[in-house]
Amino acid sequence: MNRTTQSLIAAVAALAAVTGFAVANEPDGSGDDGAKAAARLPVERTSLLCPVPSSSDLAETSYTAFTPAGEGSGKTGKAQLLPATRALKVTPEGAAREEKKDDKPFLTSKAPGKPVTGEESGGDVPALIGTADGRLAPGWTVQQTTKYAVGSGRGVQGTNCTAPDTDFWFPGASTDKDRSDYVHLTNPDDTAAIVDVELYGKDGALKTEVGEAIQVQPHSSVPVLLSTLSPKEQTNLTMHVTARSGRVAAAVQSSDDKLGGDWLPASADPASRLVLPGIPEDATSVRLVAFAPGADDADLKVQLASPTGSISPAGHANLHVKSGMTSAVDLGDVTKGEAGSLILTPTEDAAPVVAALRVTRGKGADQETAFIPATNAIGTRATVADNRAKGSTLSLVAPGKTGKVKVTASEGSEGGSPTSKTYTVKGGTTLGVKAPVPSGLKGTYAITVEPVSGGDVHASRMLESPEDGIPMFTVQTLPDDRGTVSVPEAEQDLKVLQK
Repeated sequence: MNRTTQSLIAAVAALAAVTGFAVANEPDGSGDDGAKAAARLPVERTSLLCPVPSSSDLAETSYTAFTPAGEGSGKTGKAQLLPATRALKVTPEGAAREEKKDDKPFLTSKAPGKPVTGEESGGDVPALIGTADGRLAPGWTVQQTTKYAVGSGRGVQGTNCTAPDTDFWFPGASTDKDRSDYVHLTNPDDTAAIVDVELYGKDGALKTEVGEAIQVQPHSSVPVLLSTLSPKEQTNLTMHVTARSGRVAAAVQSSDDKLGGDWLPASADPASRLVLPGIPEDATSVRLVAFAPGADDADLKVQLASPTGSISPAGHANLHVKSGMTSAVDLGDVTKGEAGSLILTPTEDAAPVVAALRVTRGKGADQETAFIPATNAIGTRATVADNRAKGSTLSLVAPGKTGKVKVTASEGSEGGSPTSKTYTVKGGTTLGVKAPVPSGLKGTYAITVEPVSGGDVHASRMLESPEDGIPMFTVQTLPDDRGTVSVPEAEQDLKVLQK
């Protein structure tokens, strides 16, 4: 093997470790070229983007950043959140620019295993761009939590800051007269991104040219009010966000005049089987919104995974979703006082679907809502930050075989010792537990969930902060935290490079 080939192989491995890109060898039909074992290595760099939290002067926003303790890349590292409007340090021509005051980091993580926090008040908090490298990169997680005491959308609005991408699905959006839904598009890069926003209602695509070719300037964020994209009011919509060029982070902030509000995260990629974990036991109303993006209709079996087993909600055992159209069904107080999750599976031929739940707690004037999108299993490890001594609840669901997971509570942001517990989740059930709390906790803490044995487990965390009789809450799902990436063996990489 010559030096050039060795260098190419090293470059491919490094790229995979940095970006999460994995190289797969396609079979050539010879019968002996099956996929070889791939090592999982810690990522060397993580990027996260946090949307503008609020325009209200009464809003209070907290940020919590956390890297799980473990074997990261190297002995050093840096993790920072900076305003998206920071000055570019280098022009496209390579000339240095003068740094501005907003280049100062908003929040800096110093070591794995301990959360760091920051707080802001009022409505002038910018979108934030975060990067972590070295030993702080694997699993770096940032939670943004905003509390509104009054006004449209009042309540707790929380979201995990997300990685930039080029394709997002948002079932559960709305242009209803009582709703104000904004999609926030944030560009972390040094060149402009061009983004298309498409809306699909119960009768198919909504005609609009306003959502085409939206330009998001470098290191900036653009909010788009969905009702400006179509004059027709629709209660249940699916939104598709795609980047023609560049990449963005996308999240929907939904505010309701009567029912509070929260962030609607993107659904997991279209799939024929979906899991939506963590319907609160005291949910008074649950709405399922689904969309079939492919060429075929989808016929789904709807099951509620309760603490004792899976059952079909009365009157809603099946759901037919027409291709290119949004379907919605109100399930009422489907959990009946017990923690639950929805599992969607094909009844006949499999067709890809995206889905989300809108969950309501409380009654009358004291109602609050949150969203639960379909999410992937916890994978190698899942992480969620900003947990409190009271009000943090975990939902764990095993849609297939029984699974066992290890849940670790980190040390606190201001003190406290980590603690771990192991839970067994029976197949077809949801296990709702109060999150373990660090011994001697001061401040907030993070939770990691890791598989121990058995089948896949999906998870979510509900954070409660009741006020004046309103059950304010937010729900975050826990997919894999992307702390490691699969890197193929050098021999397999060589075959890919030689093709």
